[in-house]
Amino acid sequence: MKHTTLIVALFLGTALLWSQSDKEKVEATVQKSEIEGHIYFLSDDLLQGRETGTPQNKIAASYLANMLRGYGAQPNPATGTYYQEVLLNRKSPPANLQVTLGGKALEALAPLEARASTYEGEAVYVGHGMESDYDGKTVAGKFVITKAGSAAAQDARSAFRLVAQKETLAREKGALGIIEILTAEETMWGFIEHDLNNPRFSVAGGETPEAADFDYIWVRDASGQLTESLQPEMPLRYQSGGQLLDTLRSQNVVGVVEGTDPVLKDEYIIYSAHYDHVGIGKPDEAGDSIYNGARDNAVGTTTVLSMAENLSRYPTKRSALFILFTGEEKGLLGSQYYVENPVLPLNKMVYCFNSDNGGYNDTGLATIIGLTRTTAESHIREAVAAFGLKAIEDPAPEQGLFDRSDNVHFARKGIPAPTFSMGFSAFDAEIGKYYHQPRDEAGSLDFDYLLKFFRAYVMAGRLLGNAPDTPVWKAGDTYEAAGKALYGD
Repeated sequence: MKHTTLIVALFLGTALLWSQSDKEKVEATVQKSEIEGHIYFLSDDLLQGRETGTPQNKIAASYLANMLRGYGAQPNPATGTYYQEVLLNRKSPPANLQVTLGGKALEALAPLEARASTYEGEAVYVGHGMESDYDGKTVAGKFVITKAGSAAAQDARSAFRLVAQKETLAREKGALGIIEILTAEETMWGFIEHDLNNPRFSVAGGETPEAADFDYIWVRDASGQLTESLQPEMPLRYQSGGQLLDTLRSQNVVGVVEGTDPVLKDEYIIYSAHYDHVGIGKPDEAGDSIYNGARDNAVGTTTVLSMAENLSRYPTKRSALFILFTGEEKGLLGSQYYVENPVLPLNKMVYCFNSDNGGYNDTGLATIIGLTRTTAESHIREAVAAFGLKAIEDPAPEQGLFDRSDNVHFARKGIPAPTFSMGFSAFDAEIGKYYHQPRDEAGSLDFDYLLKFFRAYVMAGRLLGNAPDTPVWKAGDTYEAAGKALYGD
């Protein structure tokens, strides 16, 4: 009798398990206390902003690996561990960078390139530094002074897009280097200064990093007075200790859950996010110098952990590959390395469901960058609505957000790859208040909203994982041809 009772109980338990709806399965694993625990740990001061290459970044990676292990996800099939080693070249900013122009020492400096060099002589002002600006000017063996950007656009992003072109022109004219004057408001200059006055990274390909052979320095002109004072020729004193070159090891974190369908399990959905942030930087008005990165991207990282926990307990028909990237803040390097060194064939990856965040300003939304570009749109909208939110497409296309997160490397290979983000209706001051700022801490988050947000992401993953049709790029999309080439369509 006891044996019969036990058998009946086991049968009923199994029947209940499989009779649960997808929404119930999501609610069973995605709990506010657990997501709070992940985010508070990952954005704790202990981790000092999780900057790539630091011991604190490795602590974060270890935490993530052990979460995957604890959930029951299988390790990286290429290594048998939960890591994929990523070797990076590091170029540290120059020591002792000094620029004096027209007898005035310039202080707000950000080096794009700087060799170990000293120069004292004339600098030639060449307007915006475009081809026609050099007409009638002799710059060989001299530095040139330029205004940032072009006559059409002087903002920082436009200026950065022209850097390579301006350097090529200056080199062709025989110039030794460029001192470029940029008018940037304080917040934007803070981003620039943090990026350019800290080490810069690239994926190592076995070669020794090359030392700079040209100088290219941005100078902030906060008031416009420096720009107004520019003359056709001005005395310049320039000194740089050069950039330090070395290599270091970081790591992507990888886990796998096999699907349940004998056919569809050969199709994988990637659930991805970056776990690094920008480390320690300029103190804010409160003296806080740790850029904790709760929104960017402890939230995104926790989204993937929530997915891993759910699928480890309730796998979908399709298989799941979880990738948590290093080096996103250094130029999308972890994802770049991964697509060049995949642990499973890329043509088995039918979707990349990335999660990245700058902030939120509308707790009624989930903003999906690339929502309308793939045939998974209806599944995502359904999942988001199931938890009382509304899914919207990128409201700020001028920011180029699709191409500024790890999803873009997968898209370029042909894999449909949107980015699931917290709700924002504009890339406005509320976003800027926290984006890459020390105040981006866990205590400033609305966890009631985040519970809906995480559950919506996991629900969307479940719908995608069980859908009868494989998601693809919509007709006419930029990456449709790459997708057809990858999958042989």
